Amino acid sequence: MAEDEPRADLTPVQSFVADVQQVRLARNFTLKSLGIATGYSESYVCKVETGVMVPSEKFAVGCDRAFGTGTLFVRQLRRALASDHPSWFAPYVQLELRATDILDYSAMYVMGMLQTEGYARATLRAYHPRDEQSVLENRVAGRIRRYEVMEKADPPLLWVVLHEACLHTMVGGREVMAAQLERLVAEAAGPHVTLQVLPFSAGAPITGTAFTVLTFSEGPSVVHTEGGPLGGRLNEDPKTVANAQQFYHRLQADALSPDASVARIKSMLKEYTE
Repeated sequence: MAEDEPRADLTPVQSFVADVQQVRLARNFTLKSLGIATGYSESYVCKVETGVMVPSEKFAVGCDRAFGTGTLFVRQLRRALASDHPSWFAPYVQLELRATDILDYSAMYVMGMLQTEGYARATLRAYHPRDEQSVLENRVAGRIRRYEVMEKADPPLLWVVLHEACLHTMVGGREVMAAQLERLVAEAAGPHVTLQVLPFSAGAPITGTAFTVLTFSEGPSVVHTEGGPLGGRLNEDPKTVANAQQFYHRLQADALSPDASVARIKSMLKEYTE
């Protein structure tokens, strides 16, 4: 493969970063000089090029200005972030790809990474009722592809606390729910996924908002707060992340044990299949 040909194994954002690096080197920009030109530090540019940080649109604008490429990099980044997911969620997905630990609290719906196609299609249709079928199917495919991170040679530890409401909310009908719960039982039997159910009997949870904490081998942890179809929020402020981690520990303590949680899921599965 020629050096200037895109690599098929790169994600759209990784391809953007590779192109920025290629042009930077060709124009004899150092990390520091590109940082100055884009209004960022040398450390920021280094983190972008090594995949530790998702590039911002401001950075892409700065690259176009520094390299004299018009709006090339801005348009490429926008396409990359909107390729499979809404623009507000795409940065989270890029971070999810390199996380070593994923701690998820699902308040009403099963987290996207563990959704079956039927379940994903039903939730996405509810979120976007006016989308054409082709657009919907692209969204479904993008959501299902998120599971590929668990199929790597060194997958992250995925710990999911499901509020019991997730098991009772009828998404897509009884058959869809049965298939989804079967998927959860199968995932819980693997070595890299731990499931806990937060039962109704535990009372009011410490938060009613779904959120996910991502930790990495390099770089600060981040927390993504679910916002539904109106958008979510990604935050790496140390205090905010620490609070989210404390919330998560409380949720884990209030939830059923992993074995009891699987038993609860199997009990609900019988209700959907009988």
